[in-house]
Amino acid sequence: KQSDVVITMLPKNEHVKSVYEEAFNYVKEGQIFIDMSTISPHVSSSLSLLLESKGAHLCDCPVVKSQPAAISGTLGIYVGGKKEIFEKIKDILSCMGSNIIYMGDNGSGLVMKLLHNALVGQIQNGVNEVMSVASNLGIDLNDFVKAISYGGGQNFYMDGKAQNIINNEYKTAFSVANMHKDAHLMNDLLKENNLSYPGFINTMEVYDKAMNMGLENEDFSATFKVVNKR
Repeated sequence: KQSDVVITMLPKNEHVKSVYEEAFNYVKEGQIFIDMSTISPHVSSSLSLLLESKGAHLCDCPVVKSQPAAISGTLGIYVGGKKEIFEKIKDILSCMGSNIIYMGDNGSGLVMKLLHNALVGQIQNGVNEVMSVASNLGIDLNDFVKAISYGGGQNFYMDGKAQNIINNEYKTAFSVANMHKDAHLMNDLLKENNLSYPGFINTMEVYDKAMNMGLENEDFSATFKVVNKR
């Protein structure tokens, strides 16, 4: 009731909808809502229209990077909403992130976040597969990672997650459960737009199997166990 700006960050569509449906009773003209959840762009856009009926505004502002960046205030933030509202909240967002980019109308920030995580999932799948093959063909995995670093195959997730795999220790920076949720949100978005790509489908299926294996609370690199089981 008393806030000019309200920030929310919740796990799933149903949580965000529940909070905003209750908060709607107290919304006042000119209020700005910043939702940093990773949810369906369609759900977020619908909520923005609901708030606009009372003269309030919503920006979808999902984040990228993980716990260390959250602690240091250096998250990446994708913003969807009215450009003039983005200009008003930039200073607030800069308290949490050092890389902030305006993507377009309501829902655009979330589309970008789902694309980002879909790419992360596919890169990790690639890392998992080549490391599994290397192991099966008798190449020492530490030597493999070093050799990859000499060429164009070097990538952030090979550098950051290889020791998880080698040591079979999956301390969670971003969980299997969260990536599973995002893979399904991405698949829903593709279906809504009559699009289909095999890489996205494969990612979703890998995370479905990881959930069935009880890996939901482990780091998403634990999907190596799914690939290696093949």
